[in-house]
Amino acid sequence: MQEWQPPGYVDSGALSEEDVTVGDGPLAVPGTLTRPAAPGPHPAIVLLAGSGPLDRDETIGRNKPFKDLAWGLATRGIATLRFDKVTFAHPGLVAAAAGFTVNDEYLHHALAAAELLRHRPGVDPERIFILGHSLGGTVAPRVAAADPALAGLVIFAGGAQPMHWSAVRQFRYLASLDPATAAASQPLIDTVTRQARAVDSPDLSPGTPAGELPFGVPASYWLDLRGYDPAATAATLGRPMLILQGGRDYQATVDDDLARWRAGLADRPGVTIRVHDADNHLFFTGDGPSRPAEYEAAQHVDQAVVADIAEWIHTVPS
Repeated sequence: MQEWQPPGYVDSGALSEEDVTVGDGPLAVPGTLTRPAAPGPHPAIVLLAGSGPLDRDETIGRNKPFKDLAWGLATRGIATLRFDKVTFAHPGLVAAAAGFTVNDEYLHHALAAAELLRHRPGVDPERIFILGHSLGGTVAPRVAAADPALAGLVIFAGGAQPMHWSAVRQFRYLASLDPATAAASQPLIDTVTRQARAVDSPDLSPGTPAGELPFGVPASYWLDLRGYDPAATAATLGRPMLILQGGRDYQATVDDDLARWRAGLADRPGVTIRVHDADNHLFFTGDGPSRPAEYEAAQHVDQAVVADIAEWIHTVPS
């Protein structure tokens, strides 16, 4: 397989990388701090990956969207810290953990990463931001609520529709791409719909078998997540926000997710929303209906998206 190559918008001579450990104890995870080579202090961003056991680069096939972001932002004077998710670094410990929640998946390491950045040379401790992609974007307001010192947040194709119903929508969308096989997909859609209803049920309890719930994820996780409204939480923060959305994204969509962010933050100052019409969920540029297969070809995060983030970070007052 072809190895990742830096995007054309990166100056690899203008950055340096350092291996770090995020958190402590048996669930500590490895990460990478990427810094501009020029003297600081520089603003810095903690990157939070999407759902599933993802590595620090959000590797998918030959693509590494978080590495694109880290190198692209360092070229533009911004440090980043990205790290392997605990579900990737310690799958056995996570599987054995009773009562696993969204906080266990994200919050502890995100807060530790921000604290690590505050004590690193060349980083401005007053200008630490959080960027969450997909489910990472969903939980980014919860992280910011837990760390009042964060300077702002970037919602990067963040989900705002309840995740269990987003899953149903995505399965329906994928079935619609090939009408010839749509009927064969219906039993799976029915199963996922039944599981989503179980999440909403007043009968959901910590003892509900994981096999009856979406993705086989334990009830503790859904009990935590179903009571969380990311847009409402974001509206309480009083900090600058940049919300970026791909127009061709079928995983977090303009109609189902961005609409919720817009509605929840309609009366909040300091919120910037930008839609990149040609981009998919990974902010890769294309045309026509987005399909999973388009993630396979080697490509990079849209340069315009990297520029949006950098320009916004540099304009947020300290």
